[in-house]
Amino acid sequence: MAQTVSVKNIGLRGVTVADTKISFIDGNQGILIYRGYRIEELAERSSFLETAYLLLNGYLPTPDELTVFERTIVDDSDVPDYIYECLRMLPRDSNPMDVLQACVPLLATNDPDLRGEDRTANVRMAMRLIARLPVIVAAWRRISEGQAPLPYDNSLTHAGNFLWRLTGVKPDPHMAKDLDCCLVLHADHTFNASTFACREVCSTKAHMYAAVAAGIGALSGSLHGGANTKVMEMLLQLENEPDVSSWIRDRIDSGQKIMGLGHAVYKTMDPRAKFLKPMATRLAKTEHMERWDELSKLVEKVSVEEFDKRGKNEIRPNVDFYSAPVYFMMGIPKDFFTPIFAISRIAGWCSHIIEEKFGEAQEKPMLYRPQAEYVGNYCGLMGCEYSPLPDRRDSGD
Repeated sequence: MAQTVSVKNIGLRGVTVADTKISFIDGNQGILIYRGYRIEELAERSSFLETAYLLLNGYLPTPDELTVFERTIVDDSDVPDYIYECLRMLPRDSNPMDVLQACVPLLATNDPDLRGEDRTANVRMAMRLIARLPVIVAAWRRISEGQAPLPYDNSLTHAGNFLWRLTGVKPDPHMAKDLDCCLVLHADHTFNASTFACREVCSTKAHMYAAVAAGIGALSGSLHGGANTKVMEMLLQLENEPDVSSWIRDRIDSGQKIMGLGHAVYKTMDPRAKFLKPMATRLAKTEHMERWDELSKLVEKVSVEEFDKRGKNEIRPNVDFYSAPVYFMMGIPKDFFTPIFAISRIAGWCSHIIEEKFGEAQEKPMLYRPQAEYVGNYCGLMGCEYSPLPDRRDSGD
C-alpha cells in the first residue's frame, strides 16, 4: 500500500501528482520546454497553430499536416448562431471571462464528438475549441459595445483575425506576428492552477468541455490569468505619478506586491518575459506609445534593485509583467487580457485533458481524490449532541 505523505496547507506546491509528456519547467534555470522543444526556438520559428499541433499530437507537423490542421481550424471557427443570440441577451457589463466560461458548455451541446470515447474524437473537440474561443471573445467585445461581430478574413492569420475581429482594425503583419508569438508563449505551462483544474475535472470522466470550463474559471482569478490585468492597472495608476521610484519602494516596504514580479516556479526571469520585453519596446516605437515601455522598464529596474537589497534575488518579471503593456499597445482593452490567455492556453488544456484521459505518460488512478485533515468540532466518534431547534441558544450566550 502506498504511503500517505502529509502535504497539507502548501497548495500542493512541490507535490508530484502525475507524469506528463507535454511540457517541462526548470524554474532555477528559467527553462520551459514543450514536447521536448525549447520555448525560445518555438517563439522564434514556429506559429501558434503549429505549436498547438505539437502539443496535441506530440510531434511537429509536416507541411501537408499543418495545412490540413490550419484549414480545419478555419472551417471549425464558425460558431453556432445560438451562441451569438445568447451573447446578445447578456448584460453588457458582464466580465469577458464569465462570458467565455458560460459559452463553453453551450458549445458542447453542438459538438458531434461530445460522447466520443477515443482519442481521435477528443482531438476533434480540441480543434473546435481552439478555433471557436477566439471568435467568442472577439464577438463579445463587439456585442458588449453595441456592434455586430465581424466576419473572418481569409487574408489574415489566426492571430491577425482575432485582432481584426476584436478591435475592428486590420492589424499590420508585424503586430499579428507579435500576437501569434504571445499565443505560443502562453500555450502551456505544465500543472498550473487552470491546467490542474482541467485534469482534475476530466479525471472523473467528464467530457472535454466540462474540463475546459473549469480551467477558464481557474484562469479568471487575479492570482493566475488575471494578473496581467492587474499589471496594467498598476501602470495606469503610475502614468502620472511624479515619483515612481518612491511609490515602488513604499509599496515593497509595506509588504505589498508589485504585480507581474515573482513566480511560484521560476527563481529567475521567466523565459517568456524575455521575449515580451523587447516586443514591448518594438511596439512602443511603432505605435508611438513609448511611455508604457519606459514606465514598465522603470518599474522593473527599481523593483529588482529593491528586492535584491532584501535578499530576494528570485523575484523577477514573469509572463504577465510585459504581456500587459504589449496587449495594451495592440489596442486590446485590459478586461480582455485574460481571455487572450485562454485562447492560447486552450491548446495546452486540451492536450492535458487528452493525456489525462488516455494515459499517454503513465497509468495512474483515474480519479483525483486528495485527503484533508479535519480540524473542526469533534465530540468523539459518536459526534456532537444534536439539540432540538427550540432548545438552542445564540452562540454568544
